[in-house]
Amino acid sequence: MKPAVIRQVKSLSMSCDRVGNLLLTKFSTQGASDLAIHIPATMVFWLLKHLPVNRDTRLKPPPAGPIIGQADWDSPTPRAQYVNCKELPNAIRMHFVLDSKSDLTVVLDRGNVELMRQIMAMYTKDLIDLDAQ
Repeated sequence: MKPAVIRQVKSLSMSCDRVGNLLLTKFSTQGASDLAIHIPATMVFWLLKHLPVNRDTRLKPPPAGPIIGQADWDSPTPRAQYVNCKELPNAIRMHFVLDSKSDLTVVLDRGNVELMRQIMAMYTKDLIDLDAQ
């Protein structure tokens, strides 16, 4: 079995599809090329309920994220089937099980966790919450 590769995230970008089913998420990582995955809307809403909200007023934002263009939407991008998160001191490790390619494990520092949480919150009006009652 191939050992899991863990990528430290420098920054990230997200973009919503036209239907509201998923977010295209592009991670800029340290020492490697950018990585992209599709995160389904149901997972976005779950993450929003479980990601910690930043309470540190001195938290510095991460650098600008990678650009998401039409080529990113047109390329075959794996879709996350589920995610396991583990809180670490000053970071969160997210292990995404993907429908194609090898699973992806990324480590987001507190600034990137807050950036991800804010972007996902911004897109909630565009996403369809199938579990809403």
